[in-house]
Amino acid sequence: MTAGPLSRFTVLDLTRVRAGPTAARYFADWGANVIKVEMPPSAGEMDMGGPRHGPDFQNLHRNKRSITLNLKEPEGKAVFMNLVEKADVVIENYRADVKFRLGIDYESLKKVNPRIVLGSISGYGQDGPYAERAGFDQIAQGMGGLMWVTGMPGGGPVRAGVAVADVGAGLHCAIGCLIALLDRESSGQGQWISTSLLQAMISICDFQAARWTIAKDVPGQAGNNHPTSIPTGVFKCKDGYVNIAAAGGHIYKRFCEAMKAPDLLTDERFATDKARVKNREAINARINQLVASYSSADLIKLLNDAGVPAGPIYRMDEMFADPQVKHLKMAHPVKHPKLGEIELIGQAINMSRTPFEMRSATPEQGEHTEAVLKEAGYDDKAIASFRQRGVI
Repeated sequence: MTAGPLSRFTVLDLTRVRAGPTAARYFADWGANVIKVEMPPSAGEMDMGGPRHGPDFQNLHRNKRSITLNLKEPEGKAVFMNLVEKADVVIENYRADVKFRLGIDYESLKKVNPRIVLGSISGYGQDGPYAERAGFDQIAQGMGGLMWVTGMPGGGPVRAGVAVADVGAGLHCAIGCLIALLDRESSGQGQWISTSLLQAMISICDFQAARWTIAKDVPGQAGNNHPTSIPTGVFKCKDGYVNIAAAGGHIYKRFCEAMKAPDLLTDERFATDKARVKNREAINARINQLVASYSSADLIKLLNDAGVPAGPIYRMDEMFADPQVKHLKMAHPVKHPKLGEIELIGQAINMSRTPFEMRSATPEQGEHTEAVLKEAGYDDKAIASFRQRGVI
């Protein structure tokens, strides 16, 4: 295993649940010394990340080290500030006011280490009318516009099947922190980076959101159809469903030729992009007639060979069995001391010289407390005293 391109950085990870841990995971996967700071078991705080040995927790916290530290205790805060002196990044996703109550807000950290970068993730932003509200992925999906454009027309709003706002906020936070570290190389100064589930959700809505800001068009639900490019959607073969994207003049012509359906080119209802949008239901019905006799595998091959994008609709087990997914190595093996050999989800970033590495499984709570504190200059006596008093 190599040191990793981010190995020169130390990250203090104060995060919980999913958005914050996702941000810290980018640093951990590329070799940063990521120290997950957790409350001691004696503090009685609820575990907010789900079962420690469950899939979600294990996938989020690999490649990190774990210490226990009670930041509500003056000595615990003093130890944390000692770690901040030599750290590069702190990442937190408390409610907006919590960092100030704990005395670990950016201005407080900056006094200890002017080069520190603080990455903060909240539900709705660090200030404003909703700043003190607790964030939750599904709430952000609703407020950020995603649920209104998801689902079948007339069926009511539908949440995405994955934590889009959480993962998006984590990604935005990680990018912001990396930009801040690049800026620090020339400025010598750190800075405070913040994002929120709501901002991330609006950003991810992207072209749908821009339909309103630019054209004042309010997008609605389009179900499995693309909202503006027709025909693009889900069609039923004799053994299941496939996605077909045959929009655009050239691709549409290839599709019609591959399906031996000249009527789709000559019928005035389907002859132009504008006409196809207007007659979406009619063209979808005709395509369903055409594909009904094909197996999904045969149809997908036929269309892709003709230069028409088409693909299967997988369950999770089917997805990981796909040869392209296997080639991309999106399931990475790691050995866990209690769970044995497990597979975690790989990163979606490919780098020719410095790829990410699955160096270690998620640590046990406080597994590295003594090692980290000794690195910070505390001796056995001090560590034992901290433990006795519930500081660690």
